Amino acid sequence: MATLLASLIPTMLAQAAAGPAADSTSITDVVVISGSRAEHPSFDLPAAISVLNAQHIREGHTRVNASEALAAVPGVVAQNRQNYAQDLQISARGFGARSAFGVRGVRLVTDGIPASMPDGQGQAATFNLDMAERIEVLRGPYSASYGNHAGGVIQLFTRDGEGAPTVEASFAAGSDGLRKTDLNAQGSAAGIGYVLDASRFDTEGHRDHSAARRDQAMAKLTMQPVPGAKLSLVANGLRQNDTQDPLGVTWTTWQRDPRAGEIDAGDTQVPKRTLAERYNTRKSIDHQQGGASWDQRFDEGRLHVSLWGGNRRVTQFQAFSKVFQAPASHSGGVIDFDRDFYGTDINWQDMRNVAGGRLTTTLGLEYGRSTDDRKGYENFIGNTLGVQGKLRRDEQDVVSSSAPYLQSEWQGERWQFTAGLRHSRMRVSVDDHFLGNGNDSGALRYRRSTPLLGVLYKLSPDLNLYATAARGFEAPTLNELFYSGTGAGFNFNLRPARSAHLEAGIKARAGYTRIDAALFQVRTSDELVVDASSGGRTSYRNASETLRQGAELSLDSKLGAGFGTRVAATVLKATYEKPFGNVREGARLPGVPRASLFAELAWKSSGERVTAALESLSVARVYAEDANADAPAPGYSILNARLAAKHSVGGWRISEFARLNNLADRRYIGSVIVGDTNKRYYEAAPGRNWAMGISARYQF
Repeated sequence: MATLLASLIPTMLAQAAAGPAADSTSITDVVVISGSRAEHPSFDLPAAISVLNAQHIREGHTRVNASEALAAVPGVVAQNRQNYAQDLQISARGFGARSAFGVRGVRLVTDGIPASMPDGQGQAATFNLDMAERIEVLRGPYSASYGNHAGGVIQLFTRDGEGAPTVEASFAAGSDGLRKTDLNAQGSAAGIGYVLDASRFDTEGHRDHSAARRDQAMAKLTMQPVPGAKLSLVANGLRQNDTQDPLGVTWTTWQRDPRAGEIDAGDTQVPKRTLAERYNTRKSIDHQQGGASWDQRFDEGRLHVSLWGGNRRVTQFQAFSKVFQAPASHSGGVIDFDRDFYGTDINWQDMRNVAGGRLTTTLGLEYGRSTDDRKGYENFIGNTLGVQGKLRRDEQDVVSSSAPYLQSEWQGERWQFTAGLRHSRMRVSVDDHFLGNGNDSGALRYRRSTPLLGVLYKLSPDLNLYATAARGFEAPTLNELFYSGTGAGFNFNLRPARSAHLEAGIKARAGYTRIDAALFQVRTSDELVVDASSGGRTSYRNASETLRQGAELSLDSKLGAGFGTRVAATVLKATYEKPFGNVREGARLPGVPRASLFAELAWKSSGERVTAALESLSVARVYAEDANADAPAPGYSILNARLAAKHSVGGWRISEFARLNNLADRRYIGSVIVGDTNKRYYEAAPGRNWAMGISARYQF
């Protein structure tokens, strides 16, 4: 990758010296919000940022998992675990790869409202992909401007209702009992834009004991109550009842049967059941969130105020092989919590002419708070497993986070300079009401200032060079604090990870082609790593220093005759720089592939009535534990194909798609559970599988 970048730079410099490309106007630059918190051409932002538009998100996809679209983003690894109880595994430049469930280390945002909780934990399943207008993915030093748990930032923006009213119904079906139905309406009336959407997704699951049902709903209203203002009201809901958890399997089991679960040696039935079946491992989620944002523009400024709040309820049944001999500190195999959360973000943006250029300064304050009523129960009664038993944990957990921030950008004719500072504070308190296993009451406080510096130079209208530097901050989430080692006591000794980021890159346009390339380095102290993991329960500890060095390349090009291509390539060396425990210096960070490559060749007919594409995805091998002693998940390459068509009949617009994944029926491991104590690391991906769908939209 570095060699490729070195060869690209002289070529781009030569093009710049020759002047702007004659057809450079054919490249439509994308306006983004991420990074600067103001509308900004992505080409002129000194940061690695990728944008996925609505066509890329919708066309040829079931729109069930964000991983369908994120595969085309360099620096990001989005793995479908084939386990809807634990959600996607998403990492950016290696941040977030340790997460046993959900998303950590990467900040999630929807329509300007955090989809990550105040402690940094998020769930990509809350993204409404059916109504998505675009997804912006920010990587590198600029992510530090979003504070805690921002090794990367993924923002989803849904469409605004406008124009004549429309209604749309869609249905998709596929392998392993996949079924999805979606119904939406949108438009505007009396100056109010509206978007309404509801969907249901069902699957029998690719792996044993992995069936799921997911219901989602969203509503969005937009209006202009006074001149220069925009008010947006958004509400989202997600419900999953008794989503089955297949757990991971050992290397031997995966080789024998990728779909099979791990056999429970302690089972007395003949034939023996798997651990997932015997404990009936499952999770129920009920998540509602709403928010409002007000944007008011003035002659030389803009005021932004957003408020949000919601409730999240989760009940999870885990698997423990020695539950009957559990020590007094055992908090039970059933997790049950009820969380209320809310927050606000207020900022003022000032824009004025200074020293022959444009100075834009943003001053703001972000605050968030969550309160959990958390209980734990034994997951057995008598000899019956997978049922709620005796109370073993009862506590209230409160997390509050606050962060004032300041960011300033000066834009001249050729130079652009950026400086920012954010001071993050996070407080975690525990009020333990169940004292039979000791008193875990207490509090923790974390704080860190994260500065950002960036510079961009416009060598020509079609070639920009940039460099950025920042410091990052990642405090433990609640789930990373809940357990100490193999016991159940709250871990008051975890320290936040601190990182220093450097990045240099180029952005170039030539005719119908755009290339973005970046080299980066991240040094981290007190990296948060898995200490022990078993049956769905994971504890963490601080490790030594780590180093991430890598390169990213993104290429988009129109080739002519309706053909186009998109390439996203990443090389990443992520290692432990100092030994700790049984981990040697130079060992690779688990869950982080050394390289990944997405390449797509697409074709569109005249008028774009028919589109077809071949997609290739290659991922290098991945280690599953810190010492790199056990068998890594082998690297793989798969080829996918998709076909879509659309046509109109009267006021109806009909579209269909068909998709065939893993054409060669490759057998591979799609994701790993990092650090599993029982070596049940591996989560199999599907072989050859299909999906097809149809949608009908009527405009009144």
